[in-house]
Amino acid sequence: MTPTRIKISADGRFFTDQDGRPWFYLADTCWLLFKRATMKELDEYLQDRAAKGFTVIQAYVIRGLGETDPDGNTSLIGAVPFQDRDPNRPNEDFFRHVDEVVARANALGLVMALVTAKSWHVPGGRECCFDEANARTFGAFLGNRYRDRAVMWLPGGDSAPAQADAVWQAMARGLKEGSGGRHLVSYHGDWVTSSSEWYHGADWLDFNTIQSGHTWESDNYAFVSVDRALSPAKPTVDIEPSYENHPVGGRLPIDSHKVRTQAYTAMLAGAAGHGYGALDLFCFFKDADGPFPRGGGGWKELAFQHWRTACAYEGAAQMGLMRKLFETRPWWKLVPGQSLMASYKGEGNQRRTAARAADGSFMLAYLPEGGTVTMRGLDVLTGSEVIASWFDPRTGQWKEAGRFKKTGSLSFEAPTSGEKDDWVLVLDAQPSSRS
Repeated sequence: MTPTRIKISADGRFFTDQDGRPWFYLADTCWLLFKRATMKELDEYLQDRAAKGFTVIQAYVIRGLGETDPDGNTSLIGAVPFQDRDPNRPNEDFFRHVDEVVARANALGLVMALVTAKSWHVPGGRECCFDEANARTFGAFLGNRYRDRAVMWLPGGDSAPAQADAVWQAMARGLKEGSGGRHLVSYHGDWVTSSSEWYHGADWLDFNTIQSGHTWESDNYAFVSVDRALSPAKPTVDIEPSYENHPVGGRLPIDSHKVRTQAYTAMLAGAAGHGYGALDLFCFFKDADGPFPRGGGGWKELAFQHWRTACAYEGAAQMGLMRKLFETRPWWKLVPGQSLMASYKGEGNQRRTAARAADGSFMLAYLPEGGTVTMRGLDVLTGSEVIASWFDPRTGQWKEAGRFKKTGSLSFEAPTSGEKDDWVLVLDAQPSSRS
């Protein structure tokens, strides 16, 4: 069912739709969607993402005040966001375009998670136009204009609050006022941070967002675990993990295996969903008018790919498979459970992770490199037997692993093992076959 409004569950751990049904946050990142896509391209992109299983599109509302942004991106819609760069004077031509994009996304069942403005536009930024007063007015303008749309808001603009703290908070409160409290609000912080570092206790912050970083070493387990332990309970999502095909200091760019490890690690650590991104798609790169010199400038280690090529990266489709796996079971009941693994757990970005359902119905373990895992504490599962299966996160295929008497511990060997051979062990509680 198409969501019309996103809410927070009663226990504060996950998102629901307007009718209280658990809703899985699975985001694709296209930060420049409002400025770089024609309507034909927009429809093609949105239909592709909906078909792959994404539920959210993350994009910027304001990223640059002129025709050309400070990072070199050129707007293709021929309209700047503000008249005379004044947030109190929104340009109706620009926002009519935003209206249409949001409407088309919502019609496909996609919720828009919108970063209100880039950090360039607050105190300390190179194109500062916001102060505390007009930030609140602009927040209220956005909240009211999209009050009846499926939208979530992310002030922060990829930055720490620093000297702009009062401005970002004013914008967040304006968003709440404008939407009449209908829209959820978080904060999009900078590199290797979570919004909880600054605003977990803020009355306007409904959920936390993490930017775990675009490196091979990026490890979101600690961020999710910290957010999960905070009070009051609020959902947390890594909205900026490592982007697929992102350059990493002369090394091979980020691949789909790295993308998968972060997604499964985050979910089993207690996240309420996950974000995905590809660098080429975030800027909606086109061969003829790319925002950066192809293979030049500060990106010498990477030749950008066309946005359509980036749409087909295998990691994107595998995020949809990840969502399908979790939605085969009541994933919102999962409780992190590293102690369930009696064998080697790995560490850092190759950490093995495990979780169990609070009602004892199932248990999951993610192995980034396959191999053997010994699971203990099986008494938390209901019934007297366990059905074991392996899920291949690369293909979405299942392999049966047998039915077992529920004992103190059981060992399971993945179908394959290797540097990129990740597998998910699924243990389902079952009554005895002789009962």
